[in-house]
Amino acid sequence: MPNLALITVLYKSDDVLEDFFSGISKQDYNDYKLYLVDNSFNNHSTTLIHQFIKKYPLSDIEHIDAGGNIGVAAGNNLGIQQALMDGCAYFTFLNNDIFIPQDNLLKRMVELCEGHKIVTPKIYYHNSELIWMAGGYIDNFKALGVHYGMKQKDTPSLNQPKYVTYAPTCFLTVQRSVIEAIGVMDERYFAYYDDTDFVLRAVRKGFKVWYEPSLYIYYGNRNKLIFIRKHFSGLHKMYLFTYYLVVRFLFYYLKLDKERKKQLVKATKDGFKLPLGFQ
Repeated sequence: MPNLALITVLYKSDDVLEDFFSGISKQDYNDYKLYLVDNSFNNHSTTLIHQFIKKYPLSDIEHIDAGGNIGVAAGNNLGIQQALMDGCAYFTFLNNDIFIPQDNLLKRMVELCEGHKIVTPKIYYHNSELIWMAGGYIDNFKALGVHYGMKQKDTPSLNQPKYVTYAPTCFLTVQRSVIEAIGVMDERYFAYYDDTDFVLRAVRKGFKVWYEPSLYIYYGNRNKLIFIRKHFSGLHKMYLFTYYLVVRFLFYYLKLDKERKKQLVKATKDGFKLPLGFQ
């Protein structure tokens, strides 16, 4: 039986799956099963998934037909239920528009989760020095989850491992005991606030969220080019491409280290050449 369940909900996700599969396949931790809960199940996506499995071998995978767009919360619950039956001890909820640059990330998340129960990494905007999330907290006055460091450059204060009271489920690892204590996600939310509700219930049950800044992923900003190609045309499209190349690409390229420069170049190439898929 797999030790770790990787649960992601697909919805017209063809354009981002290659980076997603690539990052997971490079992990040095293999005791996992990937549950692809598909809210837009179709033959084209299934064929694409099989192609990527051959190109990027994974330890174990199950492609689940959700029967339609049942929402993120219900989709995650399908994955949770199957993983519980499979005997998984740890559950990682992850978006499929992320890129995992560290080959030890899954192993370290599981190791940390043994003691901390709930663990989240640092999340950057893709091909950027800007933070998307460095832990977070629940703002009780506004009733929302707030990210530390959002749209800020990295600072020493954001690099301190610590307990926090909030983290989104775009990449969150929890011990089985958490789910057994608080239950699954509330499907009434469909999407948005489902993760805030889930984490808040865990915190109110006495669990703590451990923020580990030495582990990091990138949140998919590559898709800006796909978005431009898909929805704009003519001179407007040319203007947007020029703006991206001059303002975004060159600005970040000059500031990034060698490895991130390679990722930026790859993201730009993929953004121009990947098939657009769904309209």
